[in-house]
Amino acid sequence: MVTDRPAGVVRVLGVDPGLTRCGIAVVDVDARRRAELVHVEVAGTSPEESLDARLLCIDRAVSAVLERFRPARAAVERMFANDNTPTVLGTAQAAGVAIAAAARAGVPVGLHTPSEVKAAVTGNGDAGKEQVTTMVTRILRLDAPPRPADAADALALAIAHAWRGTALGRAAGHTGLDTSGLASRTGASRGAAGARVRRAPKAALTPAQQAWLAAERSAGARPGRRSAG
Repeated sequence: MVTDRPAGVVRVLGVDPGLTRCGIAVVDVDARRRAELVHVEVAGTSPEESLDARLLCIDRAVSAVLERFRPARAAVERMFANDNTPTVLGTAQAAGVAIAAAARAGVPVGLHTPSEVKAAVTGNGDAGKEQVTTMVTRILRLDAPPRPADAADALALAIAHAWRGTALGRAAGHTGLDTSGLASRTGASRGAAGARVRRAPKAALTPAQQAWLAAERSAGARPGRRSAG
């Protein structure tokens, strides 16, 4: 595992939020979309503990990774409502803690739905967890699949967030690796970014990037639905 950030790469934190298991991962991705594992762990809390204690544990775990590895970007799963309200609430609370920890460290955060992440790493927004794990293992050239699934999901989030910059950069005619924070820094709207993507020829993107951008637009058009995963 790499602990020092090589030149010419973006270091991204990925957090797959959850109260019982919270996946936390860090990857380095270069301009050619080659990714390397830096760190991965799963922070666990017991349902027997109080909510405040569980959230504090997650906050400390995410904050420790931020301090140790100093990523330039962070990615957290974006939540949508579904029928399993207690699970969604707990996951959303854990996500909020991760977002706040990143903000406290001065790290900009991107939010991605499970379908966006699946499309990015597998080319299929409906891919199963095993498919995601298999592709993450291949992308990072690991000797064994990351376990449990929360670890693989956190890695996929980090990879997808870095790759999103590549997809949007190609679509907009730019070469920057990570443009996900551009709108917030310049005041440009998400809609404006989407317009640039829609004007770009599809041939400029890989099939996986096309699938991801399609999943992202679909998610934005259906805000009341949460993707499976």
